[in-house]
Amino acid sequence: MNIEEFDFHLPEHLIAQTPLKDRTQSKLLVLNRANDNLEHRKFKAIKDYLKQGDCLVLNDTKVLPARLFGIKKDTGAKIEVLLLHQEEEDTWEVLTKPAKKVKIGTELVFGNDELRAVCTGIKDHGGRMFKFSYEGIFYEVLDKLGEMPLPPYIKEQLPEKDRYQTVYAKEEGSAAAPTAGLHFTTELMEELKQYGVKLAFITLHVGLGTFRPVSVDNIKQHEMHAEFYHMPEETAATLNEVKQSNGRIISVGTTSTRTLETIARDHNGKFVATSGWTDIFIYPPYTFQAIDGLITNFHLPKSTLIMLISALAGRDKVLNAYKEAVEKEYRFFSFGDAMLII
Repeated sequence: MNIEEFDFHLPEHLIAQTPLKDRTQSKLLVLNRANDNLEHRKFKAIKDYLKQGDCLVLNDTKVLPARLFGIKKDTGAKIEVLLLHQEEEDTWEVLTKPAKKVKIGTELVFGNDELRAVCTGIKDHGGRMFKFSYEGIFYEVLDKLGEMPLPPYIKEQLPEKDRYQTVYAKEEGSAAAPTAGLHFTTELMEELKQYGVKLAFITLHVGLGTFRPVSVDNIKQHEMHAEFYHMPEETAATLNEVKQSNGRIISVGTTSTRTLETIARDHNGKFVATSGWTDIFIYPPYTFQAIDGLITNFHLPKSTLIMLISALAGRDKVLNAYKEAVEKEYRFFSFGDAMLII
């Protein structure tokens, strides 16, 4: 398939720059795969499309405040550092800006000398390896000094760090939020549980590769980045039980979808407690083994994310829904509105 088949017109002003104050007040576009109907609601009405015995699967990863601003110890030059992932204790792969000023042996200082780092290596793609030193607990120091690594298309500052976290974020390790979950409040989740909808949690740590554009014409030649996932025993048992009782499994976000489909693919359609790395790339045609529905945000043209939802609902149906969303001025991407494919 050609990348141009997943293109559509998206006015720049529809890329949401700030989150809504009330998470549940986002718009919700409902696409019914059985009859192709489109409905326009608010996210707080999500319960109207769920049944008792259905299960929502949510990604409980927590975004690290991974953007740091330091100075070179010898020259005082300002250096921006973005943590990518932890290689071993206190050693991280990072991106630096400007990278040319950071060589092996370069020492950086952050804050009032609460955090220090030495460059210990250079990666093939221009990244750096840093060894950090500090007093106390690293994540507490990071929480004090770091900023949220908002996607590159968001130009506004985020006054409250927690607004780029889901209310159920728990497992530290993501470079980006699983944004479909940003629409949920604890009150809405409790309402769904009382109604009879099961909530199950998996972890997939979102990497910055999620923002990497597809740079090939033939999408089959695109290589996905690998991300770490974990499914606990309780979640695996819940999902197998839901399947056996003919309930529906509805993933909250493309990250949950990729995790569930990876596990189901590797275990003959069953769910098991497991951890690993996935680079699964879902695009049409694809036979889903794990999910029956999907809650997701609106994605950018030519992205792997719009390919995934096209695999679930059909490319023409998705592009038609997106055309209507643009006409009705839905807000797109991380802080934008939501879509339910059911």
